[in-house]
Amino acid sequence: MAKEKGRKLIAQNKKARHDYHILDTYEAGLVLSGTEVKSLRQGRASLVDGFIQIDGGEAWLHNVHVPEYSQGTWTNHSARRKRKLLLHRMEIDKLDTKSQETGHTVIPLALYFKDGRAKVEIALAKGKKEYDKRQTLREKQDRREADRAMSAVRRRQRA
Repeated sequence: MAKEKGRKLIAQNKKARHDYHILDTYEAGLVLSGTEVKSLRQGRASLVDGFIQIDGGEAWLHNVHVPEYSQGTWTNHSARRKRKLLLHRMEIDKLDTKSQETGHTVIPLALYFKDGRAKVEIALAKGKKEYDKRQTLREKQDRREADRAMSAVRRRQRA
């Protein structure tokens, strides 16, 4: 059997980029059971309510929904159990001190396979206020309108 190469995306938390200012990102490994890996290989997971909590010098991923494996038996995992993250000590300490600051949190952004191993991209983030969210949407819409106008000008120039 050939070894997997590259990055295969399983799940992405698009709402996180809308609700938070992303300050720093990290890649972490996951401690998973066999049925969790099989369920992830089928491409089924949800990061919507997920968050990372650091206790006892270890990072834990909470509320990430990995559905039970359909062919699993009594060895199947629970869908929303907490999962241990594999990070370097310095990264855990840095995330712990930064997350203690007011308004900062650690959230999962993406879940993927990298060279056959399950990884999660986590971010140190600061919550956006409502007006920040509106401003971000307005900027996105303005960028889209400008791109449309420029492409229309290019089409007229070619014709």
